Amino acid sequence: MTSGFFTAHLSRPRPARWRSLLAAVVAVALVLPSTVQAANQSVQGAKKAVEDGGYDTDAPTAILIEASSGAVLFEKNADELRAPSSMMKLMTVEVAFDALTRGDIKLTDEYRVSENSWRKGGAPAGASTMFAAINSRVPVADLLRGAIIQSGNDSCMVLAEAMEGNEAAFAERMTKRARALGMPKSTFANSSGLPDPGNRMTVRELGVLARHIIRTYPDFYKIFGEREFTWNKIRQQNRNPLLATLEGADGFKTGFTKEGGYGMVGSAVQNDTRLIVVVNGLEDSDDRAAAAKKLLEWGFKNFEVRTLFAADQTVGYAKVFGGENRSVALASKEPVKVMVQKNGTDKLIARVVYKGPVHAPVKPGQPIGAVKVWRGAQVAVETPLYAVDAIGNGTTVQRAMDGASELMIGLFRAGVEKL
Repeated sequence: MTSGFFTAHLSRPRPARWRSLLAAVVAVALVLPSTVQAANQSVQGAKKAVEDGGYDTDAPTAILIEASSGAVLFEKNADELRAPSSMMKLMTVEVAFDALTRGDIKLTDEYRVSENSWRKGGAPAGASTMFAAINSRVPVADLLRGAIIQSGNDSCMVLAEAMEGNEAAFAERMTKRARALGMPKSTFANSSGLPDPGNRMTVRELGVLARHIIRTYPDFYKIFGEREFTWNKIRQQNRNPLLATLEGADGFKTGFTKEGGYGMVGSAVQNDTRLIVVVNGLEDSDDRAAAAKKLLEWGFKNFEVRTLFAADQTVGYAKVFGGENRSVALASKEPVKVMVQKNGTDKLIARVVYKGPVHAPVKPGQPIGAVKVWRGAQVAVETPLYAVDAIGNGTTVQRAMDGASELMIGLFRAGVEKL
């Protein structure tokens, strides 16, 4: 990886406070390790969270994410693996959403309620259930509502058995799907989140999953905001306490087991900004609701969206090898926006990152790299960049000079590595 120089150009005057913040944005790094990733910029522990964000929570593990960019606004022990309890059902329904989107199953497909799913996840189990009757057939659309709104263990088991034959095979599918979604730590032993040592997730990966569901399945996501669902003549309320207590709340999922404690994934929209919160390990349901609500309220109160670069505005340049020009301008197809604290104390560093040099010829619109914006130790936003102009092949002399230059740079780097 390499990184290039760039300058922030503003289309209109900014207040002095914002000008000082942008001064930090223009900071440039000459070398950026290829191992730097947003998921690895973890700020662990309450003390560090207070120092960086001026906020703390009673939740043992927590994270607050801005949904559009994926920027982490707050985290505490975010990479600690814990029992996810019923929050794990988000992975079960995501697998179903994916199958529906690909056409492998349909909402009208009816799946049989086996004795196993009825006895272990239904009324006889005495836990959360949609009360599906044994040997009845339930449409996929209703099984999803039973899993999401009522947190039905039977709903998840029926889906798992129908889609993969048994829960163990479905759990393997969940793990494989999690890896594809960029969740390297999560493991699953069943479909419901019922106690099992094999069920482990971090609040960070639950946040990644929640953001993916919102962005990928907007129509299915609406189910999470439905206040109640009736099945088998039994009406049950949505278990998410935020729906009735926080403006703009429209999802997600609560969870509880004795091992994992009380946790929840929540999301809300205010002033066109969506935040996602995940907390886990609390001692009672009231603490869980309070911790999630307070963290969301803190985020909405203390952060705002700022545009650093407009769509198609030149962000920086990438070095070109063997081209008629030595560099190519880079821009983003979407505005580069970042969540910043309203008090203006954020320190931002932005870097243009690409694998280089870029070999000629270069086509307009060709993907080149990305601009990464750091807030302290965390990647606040990462946006793809494309080539603005066409760069044709250079002359034989130009290509020879570029080759000699790269050879000298390679020898210098090799020498440095030996020191």
